[in-house]
Amino acid sequence: MKVHEYQAKELLKKAGVAVPAGIVAATPDEAAKAYDALGGGLIVVKAQVHAGGRGKGVAVGPEVDRQQALAIASGQAPRPDGMAKGVQLVKSAAAARAAAASLLGKTLVTYQTGAQGSPIAKVLVTVGHEIARELYLGLAVDRALQRPVLMATTEGGVEIETVAEHSPEKILRVPIDVAQGLLDFQARKIAGALALTGDTARKGVVFFKNFVKLFLDTDASLAEINPLIVTDNGDVLALDCKLNFDDNALFRHPDIAAMLDPNEEDPSELRAGKSGLSFVSLDGDIACLVNGAGLAMSTMDLIKYHGGEPANFLDVGGGANKDQVLEGFRILLSAPQVKAVLVNIFGGIMKCDTIASALLAAYEEIDFRVPLVVRLEGTNVELGKKLLKESGKKIITADGLTDAAQKVVAASRATA
Repeated sequence: MKVHEYQAKELLKKAGVAVPAGIVAATPDEAAKAYDALGGGLIVVKAQVHAGGRGKGVAVGPEVDRQQALAIASGQAPRPDGMAKGVQLVKSAAAARAAAASLLGKTLVTYQTGAQGSPIAKVLVTVGHEIARELYLGLAVDRALQRPVLMATTEGGVEIETVAEHSPEKILRVPIDVAQGLLDFQARKIAGALALTGDTARKGVVFFKNFVKLFLDTDASLAEINPLIVTDNGDVLALDCKLNFDDNALFRHPDIAAMLDPNEEDPSELRAGKSGLSFVSLDGDIACLVNGAGLAMSTMDLIKYHGGEPANFLDVGGGANKDQVLEGFRILLSAPQVKAVLVNIFGGIMKCDTIASALLAAYEEIDFRVPLVVRLEGTNVELGKKLLKESGKKIITADGLTDAAQKVVAASRATA
Protein backbone atom coordinates (compact mmCIF):
# COMPACT_ATOMS: atom_id res chain seq x y z
CA MET A 1 0.00 0.00 0.00
CA LYS A 2 1.23 3.47 -0.92
CA VAL A 3 0.39 6.79 0.72
CA HIS A 4 0.62 10.39 -0.45
CA GLU A 5 3.53 12.64 0.40
CA TYR A 6 1.50 14.67 2.91
CA GLN A 7 0.44 11.46 4.69
CA ALA A 8 4.02 10.17 4.75
CA LYS A 9 5.18 13.46 6.26
CA GLU A 10 2.49 13.26 8.93
CA LEU A 11 3.88 9.87 9.94
CA LEU A 12 7.45 11.17 9.83
CA LYS A 13 6.57 14.12 12.04
CA LYS A 14 4.88 11.89 14.63
CA ALA A 15 8.03 9.75 14.69
CA GLY A 16 10.27 12.74 15.39
CA VAL A 17 11.65 13.05 11.86
CA ALA A 18 12.07 16.69 10.79
CA VAL A 19 9.87 17.82 7.87
CA PRO A 20 8.96 21.25 6.47
CA ALA A 21 5.70 22.74 7.72
CA GLY A 22 2.82 22.14 5.31
CA ILE A 23 -0.96 22.23 4.90
CA VAL A 24 -3.09 20.08 2.60
CA ALA A 25 -5.59 21.86 0.34
CA ALA A 26 -8.44 20.50 -1.77
CA THR A 27 -9.54 23.82 -3.32
CA PRO A 28 -7.73 26.91 -4.66
CA ASP A 29 -9.13 29.03 -1.81
CA GLU A 30 -7.80 26.56 0.75
CA ALA A 31 -4.39 26.82 -0.90
CA ALA A 32 -4.47 30.64 -0.61
CA LYS A 33 -5.43 30.41 3.08
CA ALA A 34 -2.66 27.87 3.64
CA TYR A 35 -0.14 30.28 2.14
CA ASP A 36 -1.05 32.93 4.71
CA ALA A 37 -1.19 30.40 7.56
CA LEU A 38 2.36 29.28 6.76
CA GLY A 39 3.63 32.85 7.04
CA GLY A 40 4.04 33.69 3.36
CA GLY A 41 7.37 34.13 1.65
CA LEU A 42 8.62 31.31 -0.56
CA ILE A 43 5.99 28.55 -0.62
CA VAL A 44 5.75 25.35 -2.69
CA VAL A 45 2.49 23.92 -4.06
CA LYS A 46 2.84 20.20 -4.83
CA ALA A 47 0.38 17.90 -6.57
CA GLN A 48 -0.41 14.85 -4.43
CA VAL A 49 -0.28 11.67 -6.50
CA HIS A 50 1.40 8.30 -6.00
CA ALA A 51 4.24 8.93 -8.43
CA GLY A 52 7.68 10.46 -8.68
CA GLY A 53 8.82 12.97 -11.25
CA ARG A 54 6.17 15.49 -10.23
CA GLY A 55 8.47 18.48 -10.67
CA LYS A 56 8.77 17.71 -14.38
CA GLY A 57 5.25 16.30 -14.64
CA VAL A 58 2.46 17.79 -16.72
CA ALA A 59 -1.00 18.63 -15.32
CA VAL A 60 -3.47 18.12 -18.15
CA GLY A 61 -7.19 18.04 -18.84
CA PRO A 62 -9.11 15.49 -20.93
CA GLU A 63 -8.50 17.44 -24.13
CA VAL A 64 -4.71 17.01 -24.04
CA ASP A 65 -2.96 14.17 -25.87
CA ARG A 66 -1.59 12.01 -23.04
CA GLN A 67 1.22 10.53 -25.13
CA GLN A 68 2.42 14.03 -25.96
CA ALA A 69 2.15 14.95 -22.28
CA LEU A 70 4.28 11.92 -21.37
CA ALA A 71 6.90 12.96 -23.91
CA ILE A 72 7.02 16.42 -22.32
CA ALA A 73 7.21 15.02 -18.78
CA SER A 74 10.02 12.67 -19.84
CA GLY A 75 12.02 15.50 -21.41
CA GLN A 76 11.58 14.14 -24.94
CA ALA A 77 9.50 17.09 -26.16
CA PRO A 78 9.54 20.84 -25.37
CA ARG A 79 7.15 22.13 -22.72
CA PRO A 80 4.67 24.70 -24.08
CA ASP A 81 4.38 28.00 -22.23
CA GLY A 82 1.73 27.93 -19.53
CA MET A 83 1.60 24.15 -19.12
CA ALA A 84 1.42 23.53 -15.38
CA LYS A 85 4.07 21.49 -13.58
CA GLY A 86 3.24 19.23 -10.67
CA VAL A 87 5.43 21.26 -8.30
CA GLN A 88 5.27 25.08 -8.36
CA LEU A 89 7.00 27.84 -6.38
CA VAL A 90 4.81 30.77 -5.34
CA LYS A 91 5.35 34.03 -3.44
CA SER A 92 1.81 35.25 -2.78
CA ALA A 93 -1.59 33.94 -1.74
CA ALA A 94 -2.95 34.79 -5.19
CA ALA A 95 -0.19 32.78 -6.83
CA ALA A 96 -0.87 29.85 -4.49
CA ARG A 97 -4.54 29.98 -5.48
CA ALA A 98 -3.62 30.04 -9.18
CA ALA A 99 -1.15 27.18 -8.80
CA ALA A 100 -3.72 25.03 -7.03
CA ALA A 101 -6.32 25.87 -9.70
CA SER A 102 -3.90 24.74 -12.41
CA LEU A 103 -3.54 21.34 -10.69
CA LEU A 104 -6.72 20.34 -8.87
CA GLY A 105 -9.13 18.31 -10.96
CA LYS A 106 -6.46 17.70 -13.58
CA THR A 107 -4.43 14.57 -14.32
CA LEU A 108 -0.70 14.60 -13.62
CA VAL A 109 1.40 12.76 -16.19
CA THR A 110 4.96 11.88 -15.16
CA TYR A 111 7.56 9.40 -16.40
CA GLN A 112 6.36 7.08 -13.60
CA THR A 113 2.59 7.28 -14.19
CA GLY A 114 2.78 6.58 -17.91
CA ALA A 115 0.40 8.23 -20.36
CA GLN A 116 -2.69 7.48 -18.27
CA GLY A 117 -1.46 9.77 -15.47
CA SER A 118 -2.90 10.10 -11.95
CA PRO A 119 -5.81 12.30 -10.85
CA ILE A 120 -4.99 15.30 -8.64
CA ALA A 121 -7.51 15.68 -5.82
CA LYS A 122 -5.28 17.50 -3.31
CA VAL A 123 -2.18 19.67 -3.17
CA LEU A 124 0.35 20.10 -0.40
CA VAL A 125 1.19 23.73 0.37
CA THR A 126 4.53 23.66 2.14
CA VAL A 127 7.23 26.05 3.31
CA GLY A 128 10.14 26.52 0.92
CA HIS A 129 13.71 26.37 2.22
CA GLU A 130 17.07 27.61 1.03
CA ILE A 131 18.93 24.40 0.23
CA ALA A 132 22.64 24.10 0.97
CA ARG A 133 22.90 20.39 0.02
CA GLU A 134 20.67 17.65 -1.38
CA LEU A 135 21.18 14.10 -0.09
CA TYR A 136 19.38 10.77 -0.38
CA LEU A 137 18.16 8.35 2.28
CA GLY A 138 16.25 5.14 1.64
CA LEU A 139 15.19 1.92 3.36
CA ALA A 140 14.24 -1.31 1.64
CA VAL A 141 14.15 -4.99 2.51
CA ASP A 142 17.14 -6.92 1.19
CA ARG A 143 15.86 -10.43 0.45
CA ALA A 144 19.37 -11.89 0.31
CA LEU A 145 20.32 -10.51 3.73
CA GLN A 146 16.80 -11.08 5.08
CA ARG A 147 16.73 -7.70 6.77
CA PRO A 148 16.19 -4.02 5.97
CA VAL A 149 19.09 -2.08 4.51
CA LEU A 150 19.52 1.67 4.92
CA MET A 151 21.00 3.37 1.86
CA ALA A 152 22.53 6.84 1.92
CA THR A 153 24.29 8.89 -0.73
CA THR A 154 25.31 12.45 -1.40
CA GLU A 155 23.57 12.25 -4.78
CA GLY A 156 20.22 13.68 -3.66
CA GLY A 157 17.57 14.56 -6.24
CA VAL A 158 18.69 11.70 -8.50
CA GLU A 159 16.88 8.36 -8.80
CA ILE A 160 18.70 5.80 -6.69
CA GLU A 161 18.65 3.36 -9.62
CA THR A 162 20.65 5.85 -11.70
CA VAL A 163 23.19 6.32 -8.93
CA ALA A 164 23.49 2.55 -8.47
CA GLU A 165 24.10 2.10 -12.19
CA HIS A 166 26.62 4.88 -12.74
CA SER A 167 28.19 5.53 -9.31
CA PRO A 168 27.55 2.54 -7.03
CA GLU A 169 30.56 3.42 -4.90
CA LYS A 170 28.72 6.54 -3.71
CA ILE A 171 26.00 4.52 -1.97
CA LEU A 172 26.53 3.51 1.65
CA ARG A 173 24.53 0.42 2.62
CA VAL A 174 23.90 -0.32 6.30
CA PRO A 175 22.08 -3.56 7.28
CA ILE A 176 19.57 -3.06 10.11
CA ASP A 177 18.94 -5.48 12.97
CA VAL A 178 15.14 -5.42 13.31
CA ALA A 179 15.38 -6.12 17.04
CA GLN A 180 17.74 -3.22 17.78
CA GLY A 181 17.08 -0.70 15.03
CA LEU A 182 19.79 1.69 13.86
CA LEU A 183 22.63 1.69 16.38
CA ASP A 184 24.40 4.89 17.40
CA PHE A 185 27.68 4.00 15.71
CA GLN A 186 25.81 3.20 12.48
CA ALA A 187 24.01 6.55 12.58
CA ARG A 188 27.33 8.36 13.11
CA LYS A 189 28.85 6.39 10.22
CA ILE A 190 26.03 7.57 7.93
CA ALA A 191 26.47 11.16 9.08
CA GLY A 192 30.18 10.92 8.27
CA ALA A 193 29.52 9.39 4.85
CA LEU A 194 27.19 12.30 4.06
CA ALA A 195 29.85 14.81 5.26
CA LEU A 196 27.64 16.13 8.06
CA THR A 197 29.59 17.87 10.81
CA GLY A 198 29.00 19.56 14.14
CA ASP A 199 25.42 20.31 15.16
CA THR A 200 24.18 19.23 11.71
CA ALA A 201 25.68 15.78 12.28
CA ARG A 202 23.93 15.52 15.65
CA LYS A 203 20.61 16.45 14.02
CA GLY A 204 21.31 13.90 11.32
CA VAL A 205 21.89 11.10 13.83
CA VAL A 206 18.52 11.78 15.47
CA PHE A 207 16.89 11.96 12.04
CA PHE A 208 18.37 8.63 10.88
CA LYS A 209 17.48 6.72 14.05
CA ASN A 210 13.88 7.96 14.10
CA PHE A 211 13.51 7.26 10.39
CA VAL A 212 14.56 3.64 10.85
CA LYS A 213 12.32 3.25 13.92
CA LEU A 214 9.33 4.47 11.90
CA PHE A 215 10.11 1.96 9.14
CA LEU A 216 10.22 -0.93 11.61
CA ASP A 217 7.27 0.16 13.77
CA THR A 218 4.91 0.57 10.80
CA ASP A 219 5.89 -2.61 8.90
CA ALA A 220 6.95 -0.47 5.94
CA SER A 221 8.28 -2.20 2.84
CA LEU A 222 9.93 0.90 1.32
CA ALA A 223 10.85 4.31 2.67
CA GLU A 224 12.60 6.94 0.59
CA ILE A 225 13.56 10.53 1.30
CA ASN A 226 14.74 12.23 -1.86
CA PRO A 227 15.93 14.81 -1.44
CA LEU A 228 17.01 14.87 2.16
CA ILE A 229 18.18 18.46 2.48
CA VAL A 230 20.61 20.40 4.61
CA THR A 231 19.43 24.00 4.91
CA ASP A 232 21.58 27.11 5.11
CA ASN A 233 21.20 27.13 8.91
CA GLY A 234 22.24 23.47 9.23
CA ASP A 235 18.86 21.82 9.68
CA VAL A 236 18.26 18.34 8.23
CA LEU A 237 14.81 18.00 6.65
CA ALA A 238 12.83 15.50 4.57
CA LEU A 239 11.90 17.66 1.60
CA ASP A 240 10.02 14.78 -0.07
CA CYS A 241 9.07 11.33 1.17
CA LYS A 242 7.74 8.06 -0.19
CA LEU A 243 6.38 5.33 2.11
CA ASN A 244 5.03 1.93 1.09
CA PHE A 245 3.59 -0.58 3.56
CA ASP A 246 3.24 -4.35 3.69
CA ASP A 247 -0.41 -5.12 2.92
CA ASN A 248 -0.22 -8.27 5.03
CA ALA A 249 0.61 -6.22 8.14
CA LEU A 250 -2.02 -3.50 7.76
CA PHE A 251 -4.33 -5.23 10.23
CA ARG A 252 -1.86 -4.06 12.88
CA HIS A 253 -2.02 -0.45 11.65
CA PRO A 254 -5.65 0.64 11.13
CA ASP A 255 -4.54 4.30 11.15
CA ILE A 256 -2.31 3.65 8.14
CA ALA A 257 -4.88 1.43 6.40
CA ALA A 258 -7.32 4.36 6.64
CA MET A 259 -4.93 6.42 4.50
CA LEU A 260 -5.69 4.34 1.41
CA ASP A 261 -6.72 6.53 -1.53
CA PRO A 262 -9.09 4.48 -3.75
CA ASN A 263 -8.58 6.95 -6.61
CA GLU A 264 -4.93 5.87 -6.82
CA GLU A 265 -5.70 2.15 -6.89
CA ASP A 266 -6.69 -0.17 -9.71
CA PRO A 267 -10.48 -0.70 -9.31
CA SER A 268 -10.19 -4.39 -10.14
CA GLU A 269 -7.48 -4.89 -7.55
CA LEU A 270 -9.59 -3.14 -4.90
CA ARG A 271 -12.58 -5.26 -5.82
CA ALA A 272 -10.53 -8.46 -5.62
CA GLY A 273 -9.09 -7.47 -2.26
CA LYS A 274 -12.57 -7.13 -0.78
CA SER A 275 -13.23 -10.76 -1.75
CA GLY A 276 -9.94 -12.01 -0.34
CA LEU A 277 -8.37 -12.58 -3.75
CA SER A 278 -4.78 -11.71 -4.73
CA PHE A 279 -5.05 -9.86 -8.04
CA VAL A 280 -2.71 -7.69 -10.11
CA SER A 281 -3.68 -6.18 -13.47
CA LEU A 282 -1.26 -6.61 -16.38
CA ASP A 283 -1.22 -5.46 -20.00
CA GLY A 284 -1.90 -8.72 -21.86
CA ASP A 285 -5.07 -10.31 -23.22
CA ILE A 286 -5.08 -13.81 -21.63
CA ALA A 287 -6.77 -13.82 -18.23
CA CYS A 288 -5.58 -16.34 -15.63
CA LEU A 289 -7.35 -17.87 -12.64
CA VAL A 290 -4.99 -20.05 -10.61
CA ASN A 291 -4.69 -21.36 -7.05
CA GLY A 292 -1.28 -20.67 -5.56
CA ALA A 293 1.10 -17.78 -6.18
CA GLY A 294 3.94 -19.97 -7.48
CA LEU A 295 1.65 -21.85 -9.84
CA ALA A 296 0.18 -18.54 -11.02
CA MET A 297 3.61 -17.17 -11.89
CA SER A 298 4.58 -20.39 -13.65
CA THR A 299 1.32 -20.20 -15.63
CA MET A 300 2.10 -16.67 -16.75
CA ASP A 301 5.65 -17.68 -17.69
CA LEU A 302 4.38 -20.51 -19.89
CA ILE A 303 1.81 -18.27 -21.54
CA LYS A 304 4.61 -15.87 -22.50
CA TYR A 305 6.88 -18.74 -23.53
CA HIS A 306 4.27 -19.90 -26.04
CA GLY A 307 3.78 -16.41 -27.46
CA GLY A 308 0.91 -15.00 -25.38
CA GLU A 309 0.63 -12.15 -22.88
CA PRO A 310 -1.06 -12.59 -19.48
CA ALA A 311 -3.72 -10.03 -18.59
CA ASN A 312 -3.42 -10.51 -14.85
CA PHE A 313 -2.12 -12.37 -11.85
CA LEU A 314 -5.01 -13.95 -9.92
CA ASP A 315 -4.43 -16.34 -7.03
CA VAL A 316 -7.73 -17.58 -5.57
CA GLY A 317 -5.84 -19.35 -2.78
CA GLY A 318 -6.02 -22.87 -1.47
CA GLY A 319 -9.31 -22.48 0.36
CA ALA A 320 -11.41 -20.26 -1.90
CA ASN A 321 -15.14 -20.89 -1.95
CA LYS A 322 -17.53 -20.85 -4.90
CA ASP A 323 -18.49 -17.19 -4.35
CA GLN A 324 -14.84 -16.10 -4.47
CA VAL A 325 -14.25 -18.04 -7.68
CA LEU A 326 -17.35 -16.48 -9.24
CA GLU A 327 -16.16 -13.02 -8.27
CA GLY A 328 -12.76 -13.84 -9.76
CA PHE A 329 -14.40 -14.62 -13.10
CA ARG A 330 -16.44 -11.42 -12.97
CA ILE A 331 -13.28 -9.39 -12.45
CA LEU A 332 -11.42 -11.19 -15.25
CA LEU A 333 -14.21 -10.78 -17.77
CA SER A 334 -14.77 -7.11 -16.92
CA ALA A 335 -11.49 -6.27 -18.68
CA PRO A 336 -12.32 -5.41 -22.30
CA GLN A 337 -8.91 -6.48 -23.65
CA VAL A 338 -9.30 -10.11 -22.49
CA LYS A 339 -9.55 -12.53 -25.43
CA ALA A 340 -9.30 -15.87 -23.59
CA VAL A 341 -9.30 -17.23 -20.03
CA LEU A 342 -7.06 -19.97 -18.63
CA VAL A 343 -8.07 -21.76 -15.41
CA ASN A 344 -5.19 -23.75 -13.92
CA ILE A 345 -6.03 -25.59 -10.70
CA PHE A 346 -3.95 -28.04 -8.72
CA GLY A 347 -6.45 -29.46 -6.26
CA GLY A 348 -5.29 -29.80 -2.67
CA ILE A 349 -7.44 -27.99 -0.15
CA MET A 350 -9.13 -26.45 -3.20
CA LYS A 351 -10.87 -29.46 -4.73
CA CYS A 352 -11.18 -29.78 -8.51
CA ASP A 353 -14.92 -30.48 -8.35
CA THR A 354 -15.42 -27.22 -6.41
CA ILE A 355 -13.71 -25.31 -9.20
CA ALA A 356 -15.69 -27.22 -11.84
CA SER A 357 -18.96 -26.40 -10.07
CA ALA A 358 -17.97 -22.73 -9.83
CA LEU A 359 -17.09 -22.72 -13.53
CA LEU A 360 -20.48 -24.08 -14.47
CA ALA A 361 -22.25 -21.66 -12.13
CA ALA A 362 -20.28 -18.83 -13.71
CA TYR A 363 -21.54 -19.90 -17.14
CA GLU A 364 -25.10 -19.49 -15.87
CA GLU A 365 -24.50 -16.09 -14.28
CA ILE A 366 -21.80 -14.48 -16.40
CA ASP A 367 -21.53 -13.86 -20.11
CA PHE A 368 -18.48 -15.90 -21.13
CA ARG A 369 -17.74 -13.88 -24.25
CA VAL A 370 -14.31 -15.45 -24.80
CA PRO A 371 -12.87 -18.99 -24.97
CA LEU A 372 -12.25 -20.76 -21.67
CA VAL A 373 -9.41 -23.27 -21.27
CA VAL A 374 -9.36 -25.42 -18.12
CA ARG A 375 -6.59 -27.58 -16.70
CA LEU A 376 -7.40 -29.54 -13.53
CA GLU A 377 -5.12 -31.79 -11.49
CA GLY A 378 -5.20 -33.08 -7.93
CA THR A 379 -7.97 -33.82 -5.44
CA ASN A 380 -11.21 -35.01 -7.06
CA VAL A 381 -9.79 -34.33 -10.52
CA GLU A 382 -11.81 -37.09 -12.23
CA LEU A 383 -15.04 -35.83 -10.69
CA GLY A 384 -14.19 -32.29 -11.77
CA LYS A 385 -13.47 -33.36 -15.35
CA LYS A 386 -16.69 -35.39 -15.43
CA LEU A 387 -18.74 -32.36 -14.36
CA LEU A 388 -17.22 -30.26 -17.13
CA LYS A 389 -17.61 -32.95 -19.79
CA GLU A 390 -21.26 -33.66 -18.99
CA SER A 391 -22.21 -29.99 -18.79
CA GLY A 392 -22.34 -29.44 -22.54
CA LYS A 393 -20.64 -26.05 -22.11
CA LYS A 394 -18.03 -24.73 -24.54
CA ILE A 395 -15.05 -25.39 -22.34
CA ILE A 396 -11.65 -26.38 -23.75
CA THR A 397 -10.00 -28.93 -21.46
CA ALA A 398 -6.25 -29.47 -21.31
CA ASP A 399 -3.96 -32.26 -20.13
CA GLY A 400 -0.97 -30.66 -18.48
CA LEU A 401 0.16 -27.07 -18.15
CA THR A 402 2.04 -26.90 -21.44
CA ASP A 403 -1.02 -28.15 -23.31
CA ALA A 404 -3.16 -25.57 -21.50
CA ALA A 405 -0.80 -22.70 -22.35
CA GLN A 406 -0.64 -23.67 -26.01
CA LYS A 407 -4.41 -23.98 -26.26
CA VAL A 408 -5.18 -20.67 -24.57
CA VAL A 409 -2.65 -18.79 -26.74
CA ALA A 410 -4.21 -20.30 -29.86
CA ALA A 411 -7.70 -19.45 -28.60
CA SER A 412 -6.75 -15.82 -27.89
CA ARG A 413 -5.32 -15.42 -31.39
CA ALA A 414 -8.46 -16.92 -32.94
CA THR A 415 -10.58 -14.45 -30.95
CA ALA A 416 -8.41 -11.53 -32.04
